[in-house]
Amino acid sequence: MTTLQPRRAACAIALAACLPLLQLPVQAASLAADGQWAEFYVDALTARDGGLGWIDTDTGLAQTFEFSVPVGFVGRLTVVDGGFAGDTFALSLGGQPLGFTSAVPATAGDSLGVDFEAALADGRYSRGVFTLQAGSYTLSGRLLQSAVLGGVALEATVGGLQLQVSAVPEPGNLALLLAGLPLLGLALRRRCEGGA
Repeated sequence: MTTLQPRRAACAIALAACLPLLQLPVQAASLAADGQWAEFYVDALTARDGGLGWIDTDTGLAQTFEFSVPVGFVGRLTVVDGGFAGDTFALSLGGQPLGFTSAVPATAGDSLGVDFEAALADGRYSRGVFTLQAGSYTLSGRLLQSAVLGGVALEATVGGLQLQVSAVPEPGNLALLLAGLPLLGLALRRRCEGGA
């Protein structure tokens, strides 16, 4: 038994050394904080790993989006399904779960293509809005529920990402604003009473 233990240890070390070689590379894209829509895709037939994660359609590699929210700002990340309604997604930041898009029926209707504003306004399309504090992020996602057309799960879709960044008011300014509201209300009341 003692001769098997060193052999097992050597095999375990060799396997551990090979694991990084088995992982597929990731295609990273920048997500601008300008409120414009960026597209992501899922296609089980095109994905090099055959999975349901977001992919770069040109290479079939896993797709991530990198972005930053500056100090003193807050980010609002919007994710919406496109194409046929019925898809839902799980999102991760740096490999840690961020959340899910809203639950919708899986039955696919008419396709909106890449009109993400129309999809956002249509309750049949899954969406999620996430608030992010200052920091640098790597976003990835995967298909949780596929739209079903003619009784068959499509396992392929397009979706949209939108990042908007806005300044966080300084606590002192917020306190001044809140302190001034009663005075504004009193002034309006006096003006209304004086005009009656």
